[in-house]
Amino acid sequence: MNGQEIRADFPILSREVYGRPLVYLDNAATTQKPLCVLDAMREEYLNVNANVHRGVHYLSQQATDLHEAARETVRQFIHAAKTEEIVFTRGTTESINLVASSFVEAFMQEGDEVLVTEMEHHSNIVPWQLQAQRKGIVVRYIPISDDGMLLPLASYLSPRTKLISVTHVSNVLGTVNPVADIIREAHAHDIPVLVDGAQSAPHIPIDVQALDCDFYAFSGHKMYGPTGIGVLYGKEKWLEKMPPYQGGGEMIDRVSWEKTTFERLPFKFEAGTPDYIATHGLATAIAYINQLGIDKIAAHEHELTRYCIEQMRQMENIRIYGTDSRSVVSFNVTSPHGEGEGGLIHHLDIGTLLDRLGIAVRTGHHCAQPLMTRLGVQGTVRASFALYNTKDEVDTFVAGLRRVAQMF
Repeated sequence: MNGQEIRADFPILSREVYGRPLVYLDNAATTQKPLCVLDAMREEYLNVNANVHRGVHYLSQQATDLHEAARETVRQFIHAAKTEEIVFTRGTTESINLVASSFVEAFMQEGDEVLVTEMEHHSNIVPWQLQAQRKGIVVRYIPISDDGMLLPLASYLSPRTKLISVTHVSNVLGTVNPVADIIREAHAHDIPVLVDGAQSAPHIPIDVQALDCDFYAFSGHKMYGPTGIGVLYGKEKWLEKMPPYQGGGEMIDRVSWEKTTFERLPFKFEAGTPDYIATHGLATAIAYINQLGIDKIAAHEHELTRYCIEQMRQMENIRIYGTDSRSVVSFNVTSPHGEGEGGLIHHLDIGTLLDRLGIAVRTGHHCAQPLMTRLGVQGTVRASFALYNTKDEVDTFVAGLRRVAQMF
């Protein structure tokens, strides 16, 4: 894959920052959008805009067709069995909140346990903690080893474990968790598994049937699609028994003062007017990924990550976190004078100085404060890669990092 040729599809990458060419390495936070996605959304707003599922007129029917075609595109992309198992949400966060609310309501009692991991994003911690406060469930976690790998699952299962919710790829460490093995072991104990795919769907092929996961969540904006749109895949057997997450229009069958009955799947979980423009944008982004080839994208990003880490390891004052990264590199710079907390130069200082060189990276706790506590740091600097990044950009980043590190 030639990242340089692809860059023509992303005009923002040709701009300058502080008089320097932009090097955008914050893709784990959000990716840039290709022209085809922007054009598709603009075209629908200009020529097809009408509310879906409710109108008999031509525009409504056309908009509905595009919206439901997007659902089918998502189904094929993750290899789900039925479109009924594809629920549109605002993103991974809402997808997990939906499961946390509805699954706990349907299947869990006070004292029952949800098992997460020590490397989770806050979006896969806080919703369960809220349910712990409201319903009395218990949130437990699987620790990680010093090299950023999950410890064996078996030691942390209990008779009260009712659900395991695990990130597929860590947004900090880049660790690819063995979710297929986790799911297999969990199912041997009749425990369903939710997979947070926010950092895996853009980077590696996903087959929810082969994984046999019970739920899978991901976001459009991390895979070259628009913000505010995401997906929850759920096995039909679970979704059928879970109560609605929200109430309103679109998700009802009949409403009377005495009783409301709900629509069939997936509409039971899609209250209100959906962002049908964004679903079309997401489908276009998926088509773009498919055209390039997800396997080629994965190989390209893995090579960039490997190359970057090799260059960084030649620097004596760089501390890299994690050992199995595929698309992100999280690190800190050590102080030659032993100053700063833990002898580290503050990650915000590094990120700010790199920004002045036109290099966009992420700094902070990355919405993973329990993991930061495990690593013994307040935060890290994170460089993350996408299909349009190049080795030349890695060289620019490493050169900039050398220059910044020498300033302390």
